[in-house]
Amino acid sequence: MEVFNHHIYEYRKGVRRLILHTADAASLDEMRKKLDRWHIDYAVFPLGLDRINLFFGDALCVEVIRKIGKASLMDYSDEEDFILGILLGYDKIQQCERYLLQRERRGVLVG
Repeated sequence: MEVFNHHIYEYRKGVRRLILHTADAASLDEMRKKLDRWHIDYAVFPLGLDRINLFFGDALCVEVIRKIGKASLMDYSDEEDFILGILLGYDKIQQCERYLLQRERRGVLVG
């Protein structure tokens, strides 16, 4: 819960607008209570029986993740992966490089 609490701190201070927190499913009730208390929007995606991906932050960012609607990050398309990286606050140039490299590895012509 220490990392989760730090993520809430970062969100509330405006450091990040969307957070991805992977955790044990057993912690979900406690995390939901804290997010609800702070009126922070979130989406939960199960990862098997005992793990979850919890996205939380600005409502618009969380809604984009809901629309993508995939539990496993491995199922994200190259474009969805790019969008997620940008929303999570990753370096834009590195995300562009990552996207182009992924497309190249798949044999997809870019440009």
